[in-house]
Amino acid sequence: MSMSLPYLHGPVMDFSYVGIDAILEQMRRKAMKQGFELNIMVVGQSGLGKSTLMNTLFKSKVSRKSVLATAQEKIPKTIEIKSISHDIEEKGVRMKLTVIDTPGFGDQINNENCWQPIMKFINDQYEAYLQEEININRKKRIPDSRVHCCIYFIPPTGHCLRPLDVEFMRRLSKVVNIVPVIAKADTLTLEERDFFKKKIREELRANGIDVYPQKEFDEDAEDRMINEKIREMIPFAVVGSDQEYQVNGRRLLGRKTKWGTIEVENIAHCEFAYLRDLLIRTHMQNIKDITSSIHYEMYRVRRLNENNTVVAHANGIPEHHLVAHEM
Repeated sequence: MSMSLPYLHGPVMDFSYVGIDAILEQMRRKAMKQGFELNIMVVGQSGLGKSTLMNTLFKSKVSRKSVLATAQEKIPKTIEIKSISHDIEEKGVRMKLTVIDTPGFGDQINNENCWQPIMKFINDQYEAYLQEEININRKKRIPDSRVHCCIYFIPPTGHCLRPLDVEFMRRLSKVVNIVPVIAKADTLTLEERDFFKKKIREELRANGIDVYPQKEFDEDAEDRMINEKIREMIPFAVVGSDQEYQVNGRRLLGRKTKWGTIEVENIAHCEFAYLRDLLIRTHMQNIKDITSSIHYEMYRVRRLNENNTVVAHANGIPEHHLVAHEM
């Protein structure tokens, strides 16, 4: 009589299993070793809470003002572009975060063409990346200083966009992912806030301004469904605060008023949590992918076509013999 002892048998093997899914773990390990990079630009006139919002987003002092605080910062006469980088780590995941600030934007009497230095800075980062890429001896990993996202701060007027807002977003949305936010939204009533958001969405459509997430870059029906919900919420009405308060035994970030505490991460109070989720928890990789495969690619094609034209002219080839490979 033969006996079958359970402990003599190993685990039941699935003979159809190949192990392709193990690539995900390999990719995860490689990504954890390399770490991640994220470059965020903040644009808006002074006093709209840009530094506070960045500190709130990353729950640490990451803004330029927090690190390089001066007694009383004067508004510069021209737009200055200043970057500051931080190495952030959470649960073993390392990220190099660069915050790019634009002091002086929108603070002059004449703000005509004040978008130009910002456009130049964004294109300069694309150019630096392109030059690294076309080197014969390329670096194994090209340093990425390209601006992945621009958070544009709209003053909480409650009426409509200013010509400056329209002009900036119309021009810059072609070269960078723009996420518009209504700054200091606690100065508006809920009715004013909803009216203002609706008005801004109408003006963006009327001026052909495509902010992130852009409809044309939705990859599939599932993407479209998720992104449509975000598009219906834009611009996010946000409140920033790096002050902690005790409310009903809970510690939370908020702004204390005579009437109570505005809880920054409470979606019933403001839309900060939606902005944080978009930038960090759900769409960070997509924001970087669109920067690389759309915005940078358009710049790269244009620059290489320009170079081909210059070389051809130097060699005496007529322009109509050139074949331009446009996107």
